[in-house]
Amino acid sequence: MLAIRLARIGKKKHPFYRVVVLDKRKPRNGRTVEVVGTYDPLQKPAAITLDAERIKYWLGCGAQPSDTVRSFLTAQKIA
Repeated sequence: MLAIRLARIGKKKHPFYRVVVLDKRKPRNGRTVEVVGTYDPLQKPAAITLDAERIKYWLGCGAQPSDTVRSFLTAQKIA
């Protein structure tokens, strides 16, 4: 099963995340299928960029968003 979730790529004490599609059984920063957005919590307000078209495609393929990603999608009215 596929999941849409965050993968951390930032340095220590400076988090930065990619919104990725990957197999649910893989580790958080494991091999991804596709990167569909980014999240920078340090900016005020937090910067969230999402590729709505690709996210809708993956949701149509059965990918399940994590709770955090689901909140991003509802905030940007994607799903």
